Amino acid sequence: MDNIGSYIFWGVIAALVIYIISIYNHLVRIKHNVSKAWSNIDVLLKQRHDEIPKLVETCKQYMKFEQETLEKVMQARSQVSEARQKQDVPGLGAAEGALRMGLGQLFALAEDYPELRANENFQHLQARISTLENTIADRREFYNESVNINNIAIDTFPDLIVARLFGFGPRDLLEFEAGEIADVSVKELFET
Repeated sequence: MDNIGSYIFWGVIAALVIYIISIYNHLVRIKHNVSKAWSNIDVLLKQRHDEIPKLVETCKQYMKFEQETLEKVMQARSQVSEARQKQDVPGLGAAEGALRMGLGQLFALAEDYPELRANENFQHLQARISTLENTIADRREFYNESVNINNIAIDTFPDLIVARLFGFGPRDLLEFEAGEIADVSVKELFET
């Protein structure tokens, strides 16, 4: 009888260890999915970061009186780059909002410059940046879903015990400023 009790005890201990290892491995997979989703966004932000100076330089040739708008775009680009390098997700969301609004303003102002709109380089850069914007939005959705899965897993029993024991923590959602998701007033863009 004593041997049976010992076998049961060690069987329960082994099952518990296997269960904890399973939870740990699950949390590691989730954590790496968040990192992978962030890396996908990071690559796109870097590509867009490289395209914006080309766009601004092309616009400078035609838009002599729109220096303030061009400077806002470059300043926002710098803020996005800084937040991206620091992996400051809340800061990136704010900087992204400013950059997207600046690019929207730049593209709206380009309507006043027919020679610029007809420029093949401008058309290519505008299309490239627009494509990158759409892809960033898609990847942002995937990133936020990965973060949501992570945050739920580390707050759900019994995973939260393992998460706290091994230092798994919550991650921030990538959210853009309220102005980014509000309707754009084309009239206001032309008046600025």
